[in-house]
Amino acid sequence: MPLFEVETDAHIIITWADSEDNATVVANASYPTENIVRLTKRPRDSWVISKGLLGIREQKLDPCSVARECLSKAAGDKVHAIRLYMQQTGNDLEQARKAVESNMLMGW
Repeated sequence: MPLFEVETDAHIIITWADSEDNATVVANASYPTENIVRLTKRPRDSWVISKGLLGIREQKLDPCSVARECLSKAAGDKVHAIRLYMQQTGNDLEQARKAVESNMLMGW
């Protein structure tokens, strides 16, 4: 079954359908108030979206530099630095505590 890309006013729908007419039916059923702007039969049976084009970029954080930056912002206050570290990295309390305390021990 071919893969179709159906673009409406506000959405892009990726669907398998037997024909363009059936792909149109799927789009109209999903978004009945929207106009179909473009309907394309994809050349392959899979779909790939580049994260870079969507603005999603992998950011590798160096835990030590983040911990030192948090300690600097917190003026050496360990508890505040741990909170900042959790906020910036999304790590839990235990991971944040270990990162901040290990950098304090290394002579920050």
